[in-house]
Amino acid sequence: MLKANQLTKVYDQHMALDQLNLEVKEGEIFCLLGSNGAGKTTTINLFLGFIDPTEGEANIDGQPVKNNKHYARSVTAYIPENLMLYPNLTGIENLKFFSGLSGKDYETAALENFLTRAGLQSVAFHQYVGKYSKGMRQKVGIAIALAKKAKVLLLDEPTSGLDPKASNEFANLLQEMKSEGMAILMATHDLFRAKESGTHIGIMRDGQLRETLSSGEINHTDLEKLYLKHMN
Repeated sequence: MLKANQLTKVYDQHMALDQLNLEVKEGEIFCLLGSNGAGKTTTINLFLGFIDPTEGEANIDGQPVKNNKHYARSVTAYIPENLMLYPNLTGIENLKFFSGLSGKDYETAALENFLTRAGLQSVAFHQYVGKYSKGMRQKVGIAIALAKKAKVLLLDEPTSGLDPKASNEFANLLQEMKSEGMAILMATHDLFRAKESGTHIGIMRDGQLRETLSSGEINHTDLEKLYLKHMN
């Protein structure tokens, strides 16, 4: 569903991403670990079509993103570190607006169902998003992905700033989406969440994917040691 083939991005002679190869299949969660500047966000932006590769190719659902940006975005949902919603609209109004951008037109009951599936309490459906916590906004983002019927979910530091309860709730939502066959690529600094949520883990440094492993192959302590080894 997601595939990078020799994906490379150079900015003014700075190698932001260096011949990245990775694949995320349906029902998998691939977690990219790395420090700031490792190339995680560049990878996400290339899959989103926000930037074009210098070399190589990013593919979504078998289609090159560079030549099929409209299709790639139609099957992809994106939740950044700080999800931008309209603060002067309610949760349900935001969901209706953003699902409408992808050509979907739902009745109020269906919109409420998506928000419920995303874990948002019903009392918040008709409250202004400006009063939401970050965890509540992220749940609206999940509801948007559900309403859009996305095949791919791209996440850039989605649990940053969440308290442990909200982070755990978000992780549970990802597992539900994984079980429904969604392909998920998540850039994160959170080693614990990568181990707990991911089916696969990649460690990046200086634009290169230094190591890829199955999350079942390693425990938390050894993952931390391996990560720190690559950071030194």
